[in-house]
Amino acid sequence: MSDARASDALELTGHLLIAMPSMGDMRFEHSVVYICTHSDEGAMGLIVNKPSVDLTVARLLEQLDIDGAGQGGGRFDAAPVHFGGPVETGRGFVLHSDDYRSNLQSLTMGDGLAMTATLDILEAMARGQGPEQALMALGYAGWGPGQLEGEIAQNGWLTVPATRDLVFACANEDKWSQALALLGITPLMLSGDAGHA
Repeated sequence: MSDARASDALELTGHLLIAMPSMGDMRFEHSVVYICTHSDEGAMGLIVNKPSVDLTVARLLEQLDIDGAGQGGGRFDAAPVHFGGPVETGRGFVLHSDDYRSNLQSLTMGDGLAMTATLDILEAMARGQGPEQALMALGYAGWGPGQLEGEIAQNGWLTVPATRDLVFACANEDKWSQALALLGITPLMLSGDAGHA
């Protein structure tokens, strides 16, 4: 049983979690979570469809006193900062295309995606450099050993391999339904008692 769990855990890195209507946690209602790491030790991901109403990347860069912030050089200036999850909500994470590598540390997940949580990516973005595609988030979603597997078994989440188009190009308000569509499911097909795919 533990061997099966370990192999399942390896498969979820680079996948999307799609919140089921039965989730029960308002913070995750209609959430789409990109899983950055998943192993026997737990999981970490970023919610990719819950943008801040009033916080943009440019405003955040200005608050952090990043050189070049607000000077129009950054193509991400107008992009919203997302609510990445309820853990460490003051800490920033950038989910991005893997054409950018931090001099300090970038975590590569495969399929052209990486995640960086160091200031150098924000500095590059302020200068109009950095990755081709990026999504900035404050906070993250985290699970302890076996916790995510348990939530999936309890029909809290559906899972599907992530696509760059869904993460970066899809409108935030459409990501949940589009993630379901990757599984051939429409929102009307779901109920709190549905099984998981």
